[in-house]
Amino acid sequence: MATSDVFHHGVPAESDFGYAQAIRSGELIHVSGQLALDGRGEFVHAGDFAAQLEQTYANTDKVLDHYGVTRNQIVSQVLYVVDLRRNAAAAAKGNLAYFGGHHPVSTVLGVTELTFPGQVVEISFVVDTELPA
Repeated sequence: MATSDVFHHGVPAESDFGYAQAIRSGELIHVSGQLALDGRGEFVHAGDFAAQLEQTYANTDKVLDHYGVTRNQIVSQVLYVVDLRRNAAAAAKGNLAYFGGHHPVSTVLGVTELTFPGQVVEISFVVDTELPA
């Protein structure tokens, strides 16, 4: 696999845990769970669902930009949400704002906790590069 097929944000967790943010395999790009990390790899917006969701989608856009694709080519997403009953409406609102008229398949899972204290959302994606942008 060529190095251009793998994307890293350059945050410490990638080497500490041993993973890539995304890997291209044929026409598909598999994107690891994105979350509210800033440019230095620091977790931000502890406990603030809306702010974390916005940062998570901003980080997703960095991955998409690397591959020259758009959010309209996302075919699948899985949202991991702490306290789903409380955050379901905010998740739906943020999802609609991010995707507009595009509707990828989506699974939303309520979880008890995520990696960082105060982390309330993480989202993984699959992108099809052959779909129209």
